[in-house]
Formats: sequence, C-alpha cells, structure tokens
Amino acid sequence: MKIVVCTDEIGWHGAQLKAALATRGVEAVFVSLQDCVLDLSQAKAHVKIPHFDVLPKAAFVRGIAGGTLQQITTRLNILHMLKVLGVTVYNDGKAIERTVDKAMTSFLLQQHGVATANTWVCESRKEAHEIIKAHEKLVIKPLFGSQGHGVRLVDKTKLPLPMDAFVDGVFYMQQFIEARHDYRVFIVNNQSVAAMKRSGETWLHNVAQGAKCENIYEVDVLEIAMQAASVLEIAYCGVDVIRDKNGKLFVLEVNSIPAWRGVQGVTSVNIAQTLVDDFLSKL
Repeated sequence: MKIVVCTDEIGWHGAQLKAALATRGVEAVFVSLQDCVLDLSQAKAHVKIPHFDVLPKAAFVRGIAGGTLQQITTRLNILHMLKVLGVTVYNDGKAIERTVDKAMTSFLLQQHGVATANTWVCESRKEAHEIIKAHEKLVIKPLFGSQGHGVRLVDKTKLPLPMDAFVDGVFYMQQFIEARHDYRVFIVNNQSVAAMKRSGETWLHNVAQGAKCENIYEVDVLEIAMQAASVLEIAYCGVDVIRDKNGKLFVLEVNSIPAWRGVQGVTSVNIAQTLVDDFLSKL
C-alpha cells in the first residue's frame, strides 16, 4: 500500500515517518500540497496527486507551506476535499485550521474551561498600544508561526510596535507568565505518549531556540494537555504548557504539525512508530 505524506521538506521527521511506515509494509510518497490539482471539470470532483493514478487510502499531513491567503486556503481545501472523497487525512483540515490560528485555539480553550493565558487580538495598532500600556508585560506572537520565530516580550517602553513581517497586520498578544521552564506534551489519540520540560537561557523555552530538554511525568501537566487536545478534536498534536509562580498551569499553544525531535531525545517511546500505528488504525 502507498500513502501520501504531505510536506514540503522531508528532513529528519519525514525520514522517521518513512521508516516507521515501512516497518508496517506501507510506502510513503512525499508530495507538496502546492503540486496537487483540484479537478472539478468532471461530474465527480477529483484531486490529482503527483505519483498517484488513483487517490491513496490515506494522507499524513506533515507540513503546509506558508503563502498568501488564497494559497493557504487552496491547500486546506485539498485536505477538506480529500476527506470528503474518502481519504483518511491525519490531521484533517478542520483540526489544522483550529490550531494553526492561535486566536481560534485560545478562544476554543477558553470556551471549554481549559486554562490559557489571557489573550488579546486586534488589527488596530492604536488599540494594541492601549492594551500594552494597561499591562506590565505581554508576549506578542505571529498569528501563524512556530518554533519561537517572531515571538517577543513587549511593554510600554517598547512602543511603538513595529509593523513587520511577524506582525503581518494582526497583533496577537498574550499575558506574560514568568517561569524558569515550560513543557511540551506530545499527544496521540487523546493520550500523552511523551512529555518534556524545556529550560531556556532566556524567558523563551523553545527547543529551536536552544532550550535544554528533560523527560517528565507530571500528571497535572499531562492532564491539561490531553484536555486541550480533546477540545480541539485533533488526532495528534504538541501541547505547550506553563506553570506560573503560584503553581497554576496554563496551555499556551497547541501545534497540529508538531516537531518531535526534541522530545524523542528524552524518551524511549518511538514517537514516529506510535504516530504511524495510530494513523494506520484509522484506515
């Protein structure tokens, strides 16, 4: 059996998935969503995927390239249509939409009573300045982004805010929660399969920014991460959790296309194989 892995860069994660799929007798064919075609010229809609004469049984989504709103909408539409046409999509388009937009993630977590950092989102630079002036410190993040790129700590001494590529016209601001470390919990099928504590040299604790990692098993951290994954109805994800100085836990982000190289380095669980086995169980 051949399945498609949607990604623009195979890299370490792609190699891990390819090996794990091969262990189960499945061939991984790597395809970029931007190379697919929506063919609506016939009575029955069809998605043309490179290297496939007929639609595969399943698609494992490992990456969606950035682009214009039109490009990203088209790539997500491909995932939506594949699912309608009977292809198992993991994670599916709806789950990715709920999580790639940090504002929607924050809203859904709040609506379901999962503690998350106080958040403000606006397009008005003037309103953003007023919000910052009313709070001691805030973290400003790209609405779409990962691995800590473009994440900055701001206060009223940092005004006016730059209108740069990371902001891209929308100010997404979160309450700054000071902590010496945070947590990444890797969730598959609503269950924690691995978790790590990340300790950075600064207030930012991303692995991509050089944070040190160690394996943890803290039940309350795992529980809030699993609650977040359940709320977002997502097959697999990485959940970022932080504990404030009073011991209260908050979910910061949920990543629907998470890296796992860092957490793999501190656990004996084969994460790629766990993902693949859950993925194949849904066929």
